[in-house]
Amino acid sequence: MQSSPAPKRFFSERAQLADQSEKVAHEDGGTESSASDAEEEYDNNIKFKILNAALPFVNDLGWSQQAISAGAETIGYPGIVHGLFPNGGAELVQHFYSSCNQNLNKILESEARAIEDDPSKPKKTPVFYVRDAVETRLRMLIPYKKTWPQAMGLMSLPPNVPMALANLLTLVDDICYYAGDRSVDFNWYTRRVVLAGIYKSTELYMLQDNSEDHRQTWKFLERRIEDAAQLNRLLSATPDLIPPPDQAISRATEAASAAFITARNILGLNWNR
Repeated sequence: MQSSPAPKRFFSERAQLADQSEKVAHEDGGTESSASDAEEEYDNNIKFKILNAALPFVNDLGWSQQAISAGAETIGYPGIVHGLFPNGGAELVQHFYSSCNQNLNKILESEARAIEDDPSKPKKTPVFYVRDAVETRLRMLIPYKKTWPQAMGLMSLPPNVPMALANLLTLVDDICYYAGDRSVDFNWYTRRVVLAGIYKSTELYMLQDNSEDHRQTWKFLERRIEDAAQLNRLLSATPDLIPPPDQAISRATEAASAAFITARNILGLNWNR
């Protein structure tokens, strides 16, 4: 626990900021927006620091106000600043998810620039690119695997669903974009919906996977991507390239099996494939 000067530090900083904001607003013609913008930016910066500091406490305290308070105290702010987070643990989950998405985006952008700088560098096929990107993103969850079901539960609550969907769609859109998808037709939507399903089903699988380095999870991911690739080839095939009925039925069975596996995982049933 921090000593008593911590609250004084926090509130004195805000008071100083308010004074500075008023001076700036007065110099700018007395507009109130400058002061409010400065205060909002200050609050956002403080919230970002506190949420980052809270992450090491998640495994012990969960995605909770308690973790946020503990994080605040470690960087010298009073535990009562959890009042800055009216949505509690959901805001911590949102911060983590958004930060992971941004980190993945930086990785993908760096890889794209490396290829631009050196065109002779081997380029991954879209299938392998997507697989590696999804694995990279899922590996960011592993340190929090024990408490991640709680995070998923928080984000499934009605008030948090829009933000959860926005996070997921941002993730799959980044992966599709850097994988080379620049389509503007209906396929733009279908590819992202399919990839979102692959990501979520693999995420669920990983939570129950105890294999070394989650090898079974990455094999499951490969199978799901291959299922999607086969379905795409089937739907885009010309009539003379459409496989015989028995092969088509086999592929449809595989796709149905994948959907059934995902459903069983969501229900929490034990299974293996």
